[in-house]
Amino acid sequence: MKVLTPVLSLCIAFAIVSCSPHRKENEVKEPSLREAVKDKFLIGTALNTNQIWGKDSATVKIVKEQFNSIVAENCMKSMFLQPKEGEFNFKDADKFVEFGEQNNMFIIGHTLIWHSQAPAWFFTDDKGKDVSKEVLTDRMKKHITTVVSRYKGRIKGWDVVNEAILDDGSWRDSKFYKIIGEDFIPLAFEFTHAADPDAELYYNDYNEWQTGKRDAIVKLVNSLKEKGLRIDGVGMQGHIGMDYPNLEEYKTALDAYSATGVKVHITELDMSALPSPWGNTGANISDTIAYHREMNPYTTNLPDSVSTIWTERMGDYFKLFLDNSDKIARITLWGVTDNDSWKNDFPIRGRIDYPLLFDRQYKAKAVVKEIIDMADGANLPNN
Repeated sequence: MKVLTPVLSLCIAFAIVSCSPHRKENEVKEPSLREAVKDKFLIGTALNTNQIWGKDSATVKIVKEQFNSIVAENCMKSMFLQPKEGEFNFKDADKFVEFGEQNNMFIIGHTLIWHSQAPAWFFTDDKGKDVSKEVLTDRMKKHITTVVSRYKGRIKGWDVVNEAILDDGSWRDSKFYKIIGEDFIPLAFEFTHAADPDAELYYNDYNEWQTGKRDAIVKLVNSLKEKGLRIDGVGMQGHIGMDYPNLEEYKTALDAYSATGVKVHITELDMSALPSPWGNTGANISDTIAYHREMNPYTTNLPDSVSTIWTERMGDYFKLFLDNSDKIARITLWGVTDNDSWKNDFPIRGRIDYPLLFDRQYKAKAVVKEIIDMADGANLPNN
């Protein structure tokens, strides 16, 4: 019997391993959302600080595999970036931008000017009185210039102003509006463009399909353009439900914004699977308990019957997006999995919702494959 030399034995072993069907290099890569829609629009998600810092590794894996754009859910809002006048905290924001750069992602800054989650000092003097128009304008300029200049050339687009218009089309009576007036919006766009002339600039709002708000946003975009100011997109937040809005309303708004000459960005997409909580509940304690149960019906899982409807409706929205991809620059989900959605506990503590594309076990929902299949079909030569 011939004895194999050590070298020959090693070669045979290497050949066996190389031909093994379990070798990682031979594994079939699962299709991803970002690959499927890459010729249509960017597909992104919002990140919280656990994800930014890599503490939620299972979710980070999904982000890297499925998305090509990111936005910070909270850490770039003014109350976190400048909690005290002149004292900036960029630790989380720096890490967020670094994450995006390391993973080749289109990075969005959210948000520069917003009435909510702004520090109280922004609007008041040392006696607690509202500051003058000149002082607030100067504070806006300093905040915007400092933040945008820090990430010049790195953050590619900014939500410059957020939620300045009410559903009926009137101005929100925020401190920015009370103290400065309508000019606070063009000033914000002017300051942002001066700090980074190459960055894309967006106006962002919710319930953006409602007629009054839609018409007011169209008027705002046209007004900014008439002033010679840069505006690249309208952010349609896309916080939708199982029965609102209808697709026709959404399509009408999408067309209206596109007609102004800017791109549409679906910026905070999620779809609640729960009943709408708005309405009268009465003052009786037993009524309140019943109301809470009615408003939080799926505490352990989403029933198949509801999941089927949710999947079909979310699929219909993505079909709308794909069919109108010439008008849309980006779709951003507001969160990665159902675990980290802001819809949980809102507006009633303890509510458990199922609004995103990935479930609490970090698995893609059925609609993800549907979206990929639709996108692949739309990429065929005859489509």
